[in-house]
Amino acid sequence: MLLAAAAALAACGGSSSAPTSPSNGGTGGATTVTINIVGVKGKLSFSPNPASVQAGQLVMFKNTDIVTHHVMLDDGSLQTGEIPAGGTSAAIPVGAANVAYHCTIHPTMVGSFNSAATPDPGPCTGYCG
Repeated sequence: MLLAAAAALAACGGSSSAPTSPSNGGTGGATTVTINIVGVKGKLSFSPNPASVQAGQLVMFKNTDIVTHHVMLDDGSLQTGEIPAGGTSAAIPVGAANVAYHCTIHPTMVGSFNSAATPDPGPCTGYCG
């Protein structure tokens, strides 16, 4: 199922400027959890961080920053594709996994789901503003 979702994301580019689905800000209870991308600020780049995601829930990333971002799970299993400023990613099936993620464009941007330890930011390469 995860491979099918990853293939679907790759096929559609993974980004959208459509409004987000119903969200609860990462606290559980809704079908889709929305995580806001707030800028290139290390562990403060995503809100909420860590985000709580229950089994069966999907995650969308809303880019409230002014530059493009691309979120990937640290294990490489899922990614959003590029999310332009003001855009929202397609929903990805994270479920109840305890995993960390990062922005592939800005490796100092890090986050996690379900109380997984948020990793220390990676080395700055390129724009780390």
